[in-house]
Amino acid sequence: MACPCLAFLAGCVNMIGENVSFTGTQIGYFFICRRKLWFFSNNVNMEHSSGLVSVGKFLHESTYERKRKEVQIGRIKIDFCEKGAEIHEVKKSRKAEKAHEFQLLYYLYYLKQKGLSQLRGIIDYPLLRKREEVVLTGEKEQQLLEVLGQISEILSLEKPPKAKWVPYCKKCSYREFCWS
Repeated sequence: MACPCLAFLAGCVNMIGENVSFTGTQIGYFFICRRKLWFFSNNVNMEHSSGLVSVGKFLHESTYERKRKEVQIGRIKIDFCEKGAEIHEVKKSRKAEKAHEFQLLYYLYYLKQKGLSQLRGIIDYPLLRKREEVVLTGEKEQQLLEVLGQISEILSLEKPPKAKWVPYCKKCSYREFCWS
């Protein structure tokens, strides 16, 4: 069943254009690795060679098939929308839970700026059969604005931030870039 807000969201594309500063991927990478954020944002893409990314894409395409209707608004992509006021993101595991939460908070914030303030966010973890609700509170909005400012600072750097080993490095598609 189509989401009642889907037509409005699709109509936002014309209003918004390319004024969105960031993508959801950039928001997520901020929490995973700032160096990865810088590389990705400067068009150094290694994701196409990652087996984990392929698994994630397969999961995204094969779950919630009846509901899934990806909506792209400018540079953000919402996995699907339902019940008129819920936007959903599908994730394979909770390993980057904070990154997932802030990606969805960013979408909620962005849509709020365009007049859609009564939306709820849901992160779906189909392999875990779990769902997490995300609400854009005043406190979360302030935290998000701080994150957006820090992302802007990272992207303004001439060179990527120094490599810093984090647990995600083991399976990162940029690993050889940083550690060889």
